[in-house]
Amino acid sequence: MNLQQVLEQKLGKTIADATNEQVYYALLSVVKEMSKGKERKAGNKKVYYISAEFLIGKLLSNNLINLGIYDDVKALLAENQKDITEIEEVEPEPSLGNGGLGRLAACFLDSIATLGLNGAGVGLNYHYGLFQQVFENRKQKEVKNPWMEKESWLTKTNTSFQVTFKDFTLTSELYDIDVTGYENATNKLHLFDVATIDESLVGEGINFDKKDIAKNLTLFLYPDDSDREGQLLRIYQQYFMVSNAAQLILKEMDENGFDVKKLHEHVVVQINDTHPSMVIPELIRLLMGRGISMDEAVEIVTKTCAYTNHTILAEALEKWPISFLEEVVPHLLPIIRELDKRVKEKYDDKRVAIIDESDRVHMAHMDIHYGFSVNGVAALHTDILKESELKVFYDIYPEKFNNKTNGITFRRWLMHCNPKLAAYITELIGNGWKKDAKELEKLLKFIDDETVLEKLVAIKTENKVALKKYLAETEQIEVDENSIFDIQIKRLHEYKRQQMNALYVIYKYLEIKAGKRPETPITMIFGAKAAPAYILAKDIIHLILCLQELIANDPEVSPYLKVVMVENYNVTKASKLIPACDVSEQISLASKEASGTGNMKFMLNGAVTLGTMDGANVEIHDLVGEDNIYIFGKKSEEVIKLYETGSYSSWDIYNNDVEIKKIVDFIVGEELLAIGDAENLGRVHGDLIHKDWFMALLDVKEYIATKEKMFADYADRELWAKKMLVNTAKAGYFSSDRTIEDYNRDIWKLN
Repeated sequence: MNLQQVLEQKLGKTIADATNEQVYYALLSVVKEMSKGKERKAGNKKVYYISAEFLIGKLLSNNLINLGIYDDVKALLAENQKDITEIEEVEPEPSLGNGGLGRLAACFLDSIATLGLNGAGVGLNYHYGLFQQVFENRKQKEVKNPWMEKESWLTKTNTSFQVTFKDFTLTSELYDIDVTGYENATNKLHLFDVATIDESLVGEGINFDKKDIAKNLTLFLYPDDSDREGQLLRIYQQYFMVSNAAQLILKEMDENGFDVKKLHEHVVVQINDTHPSMVIPELIRLLMGRGISMDEAVEIVTKTCAYTNHTILAEALEKWPISFLEEVVPHLLPIIRELDKRVKEKYDDKRVAIIDESDRVHMAHMDIHYGFSVNGVAALHTDILKESELKVFYDIYPEKFNNKTNGITFRRWLMHCNPKLAAYITELIGNGWKKDAKELEKLLKFIDDETVLEKLVAIKTENKVALKKYLAETEQIEVDENSIFDIQIKRLHEYKRQQMNALYVIYKYLEIKAGKRPETPITMIFGAKAAPAYILAKDIIHLILCLQELIANDPEVSPYLKVVMVENYNVTKASKLIPACDVSEQISLASKEASGTGNMKFMLNGAVTLGTMDGANVEIHDLVGEDNIYIFGKKSEEVIKLYETGSYSSWDIYNNDVEIKKIVDFIVGEELLAIGDAENLGRVHGDLIHKDWFMALLDVKEYIATKEKMFADYADRELWAKKMLVNTAKAGYFSSDRTIEDYNRDIWKLN
């Protein structure tokens, strides 16, 4: 059925007569019908990718591209005086994720379908997602983010399960979203909801009764866990997710006529971070309920489950008190205790226990002992896991550990968000790169072609003009497309060091005030949400917003320096920002960022990385070479040693370096205090000089010097264009198609 037919049948309208909204809903109907025709038949072995987050972004254009009809639809709309970009704006962005973890999961589902593999995602259907960020009085305020509509990509199925907790049982409802592969089959993202959900529980902001689990379970992603009720709610959510997943897996085994004793021959469960870890004891429990012995159930599940570690931060590896699990899932505890007992009988080292001396259950430990694979997500990250953070486990199970460097769906992050560059690449090297991203390397033969280099610069400028227009319309902010666009967009966390970038803003502001004007104006763009209970992260947002206002209102500085903090950063905004970026800020403290994927998206779109040797920056450096990336800061081994010896002192740096003291003290100086809140600014200042756990002051001077060199190099447009070309040409390695091929070859082994 085509678009015109749908509009005529449903509304009696032509494309030209229909509103943008009516065209969007008609296209949604067309795409769902086409996707259904490409649904995969059951295979012999299937991967279930369980994740608390799937940050899928808007789906219309991505699906049109993957179905191979984007250009036809765009042309048809244009013939009828419709603009496809305006149609895209009608679509609400699904609020099912937060940052890199969820975006990666979405990329992986795309690539699983594109490669023709049998797989599905499993998660929760959050009604309000994380939250919508609004700025009031230069501070983050959280409000609910209702994204579900009567007609949407969600399709309600007839599948439901009973999930039993300590004091009550809930009935789940399964909703599916089609995941279209590029010129291939359609898989499913399974999202479980609770039949008794009550959206009216949430009033102003994002506060709600955390005790009424039947009504609140799927309202929010990562509900505030700064109190006991919030922590219990997280456990309820996690168990609800994995119990549904486990029941779905066994249901599909039965439907296919497979013997559950051979579960590992037909199923791989990929545990994405520690949130789905309870799937291990839940699967064991369900298998035992089918008459299988504990010993055999443990063996089957251990051969079925694989764990992806996404963090080096110890606090991010979940540890739940036994007393909390007793309150929510007491029926799992005999199994968890038995699993722990078996570990303790085998190994004396207390560091590898599942239940520690404080009666806390270490989810990652359970995943490692009772799964067959443990993977990191970048070469450096995996090395750190093996050599320090998880060394005690690596010594026991060296065969389980492997690396799977993250990737991105380059079709969404180039073809969709940067169509002009994508079209020019096709003009230069043909269509092959759309299926095999390694073919982007063919661009290197144009490294000395002035016409190509000039065209790359022209496309970048067009994208900067487009971003200028978008920011003017959506944020009422004016930017200069002839300035350098320096962009840091990622979750607000101290280890990602937005606070160090803010110190550069202060440095540059003071330089300009002293008469040292940059050769090219600079626009520094931030985008980030801070977790509602993460006070210092919210303080850093306040600092950035105060700097934005200070500079905007200073006629001496504003022609040369601009600070923009975009509101409610999400996938849609990322797709506008990334094609326009000149300088990609990847400045986490070395050894703290597992991988990063924003660094890959920027690189693909011709931005040049300013970064530490952290996460996938290490691999980017290896690929593009010293001349096409700007590296600064202490190396990971030096940082790890500083932590081990406790010898880092920001107080000493602050007191012994006049320049650093000057920029840090500006945070509580009269200019900013006239704009901002003394308490919020004082906390940022106090943390930097007394604690600075992620060592911003350690690297800040080298960061400033490297950034200044980068901005100076930008003035040589031909030299810079060559850097852009090399980055795009070498980005093919970071295709999530390659990552998923690696997962399948080494871990999943699907037919």
